[in-house]
Amino acid sequence: MRNLFAGLVAVLMAVGPITVRAEAARDEHSYAHLDEVRIKQVYLDLDVSFEQRQLAGFAELSLDWKKPEAKRLDLDTRDLTIERVSAQRADGSWANAPFALAKRDAKFGSHLRIRLKDAAPKVRVYYHTAPTASGLQWLEPAQTLGKHKPFMFSQAQAIHARSFAPLQDTPAVRFTYRARITAPAGIRVLMSADNDPVADGHGGFRFQMPQPIPSYLLAIAAGDIASKQVGPRSYVWTEPGRLDAVAKEFEDIEAMIVAAEKLYGPYRWGRYDMLVLPPSFPFGGMENPRLSFLTPTLIAGDKSLVNVVAHELAHSWSGNLATNGTWRDLWLNESFTSYVENRIVESVFGVDQALMDQVVGQQELLAEMKELPALDQHLVLSLKGRDPDDAFSGVPYQKGEWMLRMLERRFGRDRFDAVVRAWFDEHAFQSVSTEEFLEFFGTRLFDTKDSPVQRQELDAWLHQPGVPKHALLSHSARLEAIDAQLAAFVAGKKNAAALEANAWSTGEWVHFLNGFSEKADAAKMADLDASYGLTQRQNREITMRWFLAGIRANYAPSRDALRAHLIEIGRRKLMMPLWTELAKTPQNKAWATEVYQTARPGLHPIAQNSVDAVLGYQPR
Repeated sequence: MRNLFAGLVAVLMAVGPITVRAEAARDEHSYAHLDEVRIKQVYLDLDVSFEQRQLAGFAELSLDWKKPEAKRLDLDTRDLTIERVSAQRADGSWANAPFALAKRDAKFGSHLRIRLKDAAPKVRVYYHTAPTASGLQWLEPAQTLGKHKPFMFSQAQAIHARSFAPLQDTPAVRFTYRARITAPAGIRVLMSADNDPVADGHGGFRFQMPQPIPSYLLAIAAGDIASKQVGPRSYVWTEPGRLDAVAKEFEDIEAMIVAAEKLYGPYRWGRYDMLVLPPSFPFGGMENPRLSFLTPTLIAGDKSLVNVVAHELAHSWSGNLATNGTWRDLWLNESFTSYVENRIVESVFGVDQALMDQVVGQQELLAEMKELPALDQHLVLSLKGRDPDDAFSGVPYQKGEWMLRMLERRFGRDRFDAVVRAWFDEHAFQSVSTEEFLEFFGTRLFDTKDSPVQRQELDAWLHQPGVPKHALLSHSARLEAIDAQLAAFVAGKKNAAALEANAWSTGEWVHFLNGFSEKADAAKMADLDASYGLTQRQNREITMRWFLAGIRANYAPSRDALRAHLIEIGRRKLMMPLWTELAKTPQNKAWATEVYQTARPGLHPIAQNSVDAVLGYQPR
C-alpha cells in the first residue's frame, strides 16, 4: 500500500496540482445518508417563546438528490417534538409525508426518518424545541447585565444544531439559509447572517446567509441587544450597559481584517460583526460567520485579550471557509486558525505579543497533555461511538499550530504563506480531510525535490501522542525575564513588591501564575495580594490562575471571590480547571458541590455536562 501511495503521488506531481475529492457517504456522528441526498438550502420560520423556553415553527429544506430513487430523507434531531412533515410535489403543491422518530440516543439524539413518494425538491418539518435543548440557553432577566429582559443564545458546535433544527447535522454538508424569526416586543433577534442594525422586528426579523455553511455555524440570539459601528464593515452587539466598553475594546477590528486579508486573501463574508453575550456563554468565542459570539470575559479594558477576537476572525478563512469534513479532523479548523490568529496578532500588536502567546500556548498544552489519554493527544482523533465534544482540548489548537509553525520555519515564511493561501482559495466553501491536506501540501511542499520535511515526520504530529522530540519551543525574552523573577520570588530572594509587576501585561501575569501555582503557598499569596490586589482583579485570565493557586495553597482570603467567579462565569476555559482542582480532595469537593448547586442553573447545558462529570453530580 505504501508503494502504491508513493506511485500515486508521483503521478499527481507529474500532471501538476489537482484536487481529488471523495465525498463521504456517512458521518459517524450523523444519521444522514449523504450519498443519497444533501440539504442545499434551509428556510427557518420560527417564533421565540421565553415563557415556554422554546423555538417553534418549521424548517423548509431544499434538497439536492444524488440518488433520486432513494426516496428517503434521514435527519438528525435531539429532543425535538416533530408535529408533522410535508413534502413538495413536482407541481409545487404540498402533501403530508410519513415520518418516524427513533428512540433517543444519549450522544447523538434521535434519527428522524422521512419516507417520500418521489425525490421531493423540498421538505418542511414542523416542530418545536425542548426547554432543555442542548444547543440553546435561556436566561432569566436576573441572569443578564440589564436585569430587565430575558436572553437566549445558541451554541451549535459540535452537534448541537440538531437540538434546535432538524438537519443533516454534519460538517460534511453545507447549505445557504434564510430565516424569519418572531420574538416578543423589545427583544432583538440576531443570527449568523446579515443583521440589520435598524431592523425593528415588525413582522419578524428577517435574515439571509448567501454563503454555504455547515450546520454547526447556524446561530441565533435574542435579548436586549444594542449595536455600535466600530469599523467600515463591523458592528459590535451586546447588552446596552456594556456597549461602549465593548466598542472600545474591539475598535482595532478593521486593522485585524486588513492584516488577515494581506496574508490570506479577501474576507468573503460581507460584514464581520461581534456579539458579546452574557457570562454563561461556555466558550471564549464561537466563529459563527458574519457574527462571532464572544464572552464578556474578554473585556479587560486594555485590549489584552483580543487575541480571542483574532482567533474567531481567523476562522473566516480556516474553518468557516475550508471546514473539517468530520470531527476526527477538528485540527484542520483549529490548528490553522490558531496559526492565522498568531500571525494577525503579530501584524497588529507586534512580535513580542505574538511570541508571548506562542510560549503560553505551548506550555499550557504540555501541562494539559499530562492529564489527557494518549489517544486524545493525536491530531487525527478516534471518535467512533464518542460525543464529538470530546474532540475539544488544547491539542487540535496548540499541537497543530506548533506543527504548522514548524513547517513555516523549515520551508520559509513566504513559501509557506503562499501554500496556505492557496489551500484556503482552492477549498473555499468546501469540507476537507486530513488526507486532502496531505495531498495538497505534499504536492507543493513535502514531496518536492530536496524538501526539508519528509512526509513521515508528520505522522508523529498527526497520529502519535505527545509532541515530537524535534519540536522547538518558542522563546520570549519578556517571559524569560518573568521566569527569573518567579525563581527569585519562590526562593525568597525577592518579596512581591520587589517584582515591580504593576506594569506587567496579561501575558506576563499569566506566565508568572502558571509557574507559581504549582509551588504556591499561602504566605507568598498574601504577599502578592497585598502588593497587587490579585483576588479582586477583573481580568479573568489572571484571576482564574490566581484562584487555581489559591485552591492548591489553601489560601482562604480568595475563597469568596472564587465562589463568585464560579457562579458568574460559564466559560469552560475559565472554570473547568477550578472545578477539576476542587474535586481532588473530599473537603474541597464538598464545598464545590455546594457552590455548584447555586451555579448550575446559570450554566449552559454544555458546561453543565462538563461539571457534572467532574463532580459526579446527579441533577434531580
